[in-house]
Amino acid sequence: MQKWLSRYRNWLTTVTGILIILAFLTKWLWHNGQISADILLIASLVGGFPIFIQAFQALKVKVISIDFLVTLAILGAFVIQEFEESAIVSFLFLFGAYLEQRTLAKTRSAIKELVEMVPETAFRQIDNGEFEEVFIDEVDKEDVLLVKTGGKIPVDGVVVAGSGTANEASITGEAIPVAKRLNDKVFAGTILENGTIQLRTEKVGEETTFGKIIELVEEAQDTKSKAERFIDKFSKYYTPAVLVLAIVIWILSRNLELAVTILVLGCPGALVIGVPVSNVSGIGNGARNGILFKGSEVITDFSKVDTILFDKTGTLTYGNPQVAQTIYYSYDKPFVDRLLVSVEKESNHPLAKAIVTHYGQTKTEVIDTTEVVQGGGIVAQIQQHQVLVGNVYLMKQYNVSFTSQMQSDIEAMEVAGNSIVLTAIDGQLMLAIGVRDKIRQGVKDDLDTIKKIGVKNLILLSGDNQGTVDLVAQELGLSEAYGQLLPEDKAKFVKKRQAKGEIVVFVGDGINDSPSLALADIGIAMGSGTDVAIETSNVVLMNSDFHRIPHAIGLAKATRRNMIENIVIALLVVIVLLISVLSSSWMNMAIGMFVHEGSILVVILNAMRLLKYKSK
Repeated sequence: MQKWLSRYRNWLTTVTGILIILAFLTKWLWHNGQISADILLIASLVGGFPIFIQAFQALKVKVISIDFLVTLAILGAFVIQEFEESAIVSFLFLFGAYLEQRTLAKTRSAIKELVEMVPETAFRQIDNGEFEEVFIDEVDKEDVLLVKTGGKIPVDGVVVAGSGTANEASITGEAIPVAKRLNDKVFAGTILENGTIQLRTEKVGEETTFGKIIELVEEAQDTKSKAERFIDKFSKYYTPAVLVLAIVIWILSRNLELAVTILVLGCPGALVIGVPVSNVSGIGNGARNGILFKGSEVITDFSKVDTILFDKTGTLTYGNPQVAQTIYYSYDKPFVDRLLVSVEKESNHPLAKAIVTHYGQTKTEVIDTTEVVQGGGIVAQIQQHQVLVGNVYLMKQYNVSFTSQMQSDIEAMEVAGNSIVLTAIDGQLMLAIGVRDKIRQGVKDDLDTIKKIGVKNLILLSGDNQGTVDLVAQELGLSEAYGQLLPEDKAKFVKKRQAKGEIVVFVGDGINDSPSLALADIGIAMGSGTDVAIETSNVVLMNSDFHRIPHAIGLAKATRRNMIENIVIALLVVIVLLISVLSSSWMNMAIGMFVHEGSILVVILNAMRLLKYKSK
């Protein structure tokens, strides 16, 4: 039965809503009260059935849940033949539960996507020096593995032969590939974009950095799944109190109708829908403004945040390298530009793409030959000119000399957080280009606004070098900044701040961010980030619009206030109704029902104010 209800609960909710609408149309348009009542009776049975089953299952484990309270209200309304009340209460309760839970199921698929990023097989060296393909489970520490261009690195290890460039975005979050040469470390789940390497295995399976990412995500998601809604906790005390009160009244007065009336009036429809309807309005406002909240618990925690941790690449920056600085050592700039662009158009490297984009429609020359120097760059022959485009390593390989000024310029670019691309023609350095990921426009203003809202700590965590991280933090006025962090380091930092009693938000976009996104009290994923990051997060900023974060925090605070207001309204109405029915002669079922329904309308209208909320 539970399995059937889980599958068809949403369908039953829809049917209940349609029947209620049909009943009112029958009453208003055709003035047929009997048919309307019959339809409402059917709606009550359809909507009340899954609620009754849930209440029964809770009672079996000695828990008096909100489902039990709603079930009593529906049964009480049946006794006094108020089918309109029973139908509406059951529908609103089911619909609220649906809105609370509809996004949670997606998060589990994140684990599968992470696991698929690690290859199932690897090429392991055997005794005769050849390499054979084996399952990854057969690889042990100290085994030598072979990885070719485009292959996924299956383990954590150290390069023992060959060279190449690895895309480590899944680990560090940085978009720019990293050159790998002898004795350099490589990580499982990263991709060798070009070159061929042999590596000695150091960590396999769950011990790898990538394995720890998967483990951390699983642990964090399990923790979050145990959270209980406030209304369920409240009902543990409220429901028995109303039930006991009704029984006592019946025993003392022997008036069954009065006892049932108290039972019905004691079940506040406004309380049942007060939190969900505030939630729906807050989520609706967020959706209109490019913000996706995943449930009411997210909004409640987000409204109390006092520490926000930011990833750098793709979060505070655009995630796309751009030319930031150029220094020429030649008077013939057009000539240098033509040869540079001609060479870079032959490459798919992110730095090359940034340079080609920067120079736009620059005229190009026909290239005679090209040679890729692994970990260095490209050597090309153009019209009897030797053209070198790459890093300092490439220049040294071809004995290109630097003046003290050139050396100083290059060092200054590196200090400024740039990746360096040098161009040498016929053995002479002609151009130095600094490429870096630019800070998102308006981010500083957004961070200032976040501070004014009341967030105390704004902290930068990144896999990039500390120099670059410090520069970004200084420019944006952040509280603290930490560089050269692996995903497990970021996750530890999240736990460290939580241990201090802080409500921690983590903002990121990469697979490497998913453990921190899941561990944090609130994880915010940029909409253009990876699916894993989005699915493990609690808040998604669509279109990677960082400017929405201040609005999201303000909206969360407003939504939480609105929830509290609705709860207070609902409880005050119940208290007034119960006192009135016990202490006055004028309070009857008709008046009580009118006030009861009025309270529902009040909390709905109060919640609808959130749809028009705008951040100041």
